[in-house]
Amino acid sequence: MYTITFKFEQKGLQPVTLSGVEADQSLLEVALKNDIELHHNCGGVCACSTCHLYVETGECYLEELSDKEEDFIDRAVSPKLNSRLGCQCVLQNGSGEVVVTLPDQTQFLGE
Repeated sequence: MYTITFKFEQKGLQPVTLSGVEADQSLLEVALKNDIELHHNCGGVCACSTCHLYVETGECYLEELSDKEEDFIDRAVSPKLNSRLGCQCVLQNGSGEVVVTLPDQTQFLGE
């Protein structure tokens, strides 16, 4: 089981920490199941960059970065070395703590 903390660049949003998160879910799925807004214009199939996020800690608990994901991260707004796509960050078997920061989602219109 994992503990996932979602931080936000968007002003006025406080961090959300979720405990008891099961493996084999993407961070996008975890966010959506817990009413955390993370856009996903392509439906979470690694065909856009709207679910872009920053992994602050716990990268070792996630599936490795693929070449396809890396190509889409290059198209994201303000990519950093710790950028990932939420739809591709699948929690591996095990347990630990993952901390991510979500860029300001107000830049996107609709889903």
